[in-house]
Amino acid sequence: MALNASAIFWLNAQHGRDKGMTTTTPAEAKFPPRLVDGRGRGWYRGDCHVHSRRSHGGELTPEQLASAAREVGLDFIAITEHNTADTHAAWGSLAGDDLLVVLGQEVVTDTGHWLALGLEPGQFIDWRYHPRDGVIGEALDQVHRAGGVCVVAHPHAPYPSGAFKYSFQGFDAVEVWNGLWSSDLPWNADNEAAVAEWGRGLAAEIHHGRWRPAIGNSDVHLRGQIGTPQTVVLAEELGTAAVLAGIRAGHTWIADSGAVRLSFTARADERSVGIGEQLNAGGAPVVARVKVTGVPSGTVSFHTDRGAVHHDVLPHEGAGTIDWRTSAKESMFIRVEVRHPTAHMAAMTNPIIIS
Repeated sequence: MALNASAIFWLNAQHGRDKGMTTTTPAEAKFPPRLVDGRGRGWYRGDCHVHSRRSHGGELTPEQLASAAREVGLDFIAITEHNTADTHAAWGSLAGDDLLVVLGQEVVTDTGHWLALGLEPGQFIDWRYHPRDGVIGEALDQVHRAGGVCVVAHPHAPYPSGAFKYSFQGFDAVEVWNGLWSSDLPWNADNEAAVAEWGRGLAAEIHHGRWRPAIGNSDVHLRGQIGTPQTVVLAEELGTAAVLAGIRAGHTWIADSGAVRLSFTARADERSVGIGEQLNAGGAPVVARVKVTGVPSGTVSFHTDRGAVHHDVLPHEGAGTIDWRTSAKESMFIRVEVRHPTAHMAAMTNPIIIS
């Protein structure tokens, strides 16, 4: 059932009263703008999974989160409180010409979590269902009608309700890299499982013409966690619609911090494309090129539908350019992983499709 703005605010107000929270009425609400003027096409760094102290386990205020996002160089963040939208209005005065705030929600069910990104101001997405109910599609449709993106969150999280039990059908992307929010480590075993599962499914999905891009977010609850990791998005402008379009198209890569820089292209003759794009090789040899900085002595690996096919080591100073050659006959797609000497992920890309 669709809810109008008054009903949405009423539901959020009831939820807030249950938690002892102060809520904002529609007349008082000041929501963040959906577009930052003067910021054109480019790669923008963001964190699409952000919690304030309004969420269980969160310790930071919106003001502290906005300040921390700016300190680590993020261009955008998505507000994803647990099962509520009643902090959306708190962000109107905290966004600015250097920080886009995307409105969202983490939908926390008993059998998995997902992110609703790009919601209307105050829009609430219901969480009261299970896989056997067969109704999660209605919730996804609500987000899509608002122009939003639905993301499977930390599908292998090792705690009650964290492991994702629903089908991925209907979701636009998968959060394969989630920050370990009770620690300062940006990489852990459930991320390894999520990346492996996503990587195994790419060939079949690409063959059927619809693949789900990967993103990575901090799931910040505590100080010092925002932007570890972060999703880097190619967008036509710094606005909610453009950022979500970049995520939906897979024009993204993931970094464990702002210190890591990466570019990844594939070329055949005079044709060249970037992350998330398709290269029509026309029978010509394909040269995949990755440039990395910020990962001293790291390992770069190229992955295709045949698995990991090539490895190379970056110099001690952490900057290098690596080429690898293939063809459309040999490779359906190419993606890249960059790992620290500890084997923890430093960066990873979505694929370039080869046809």
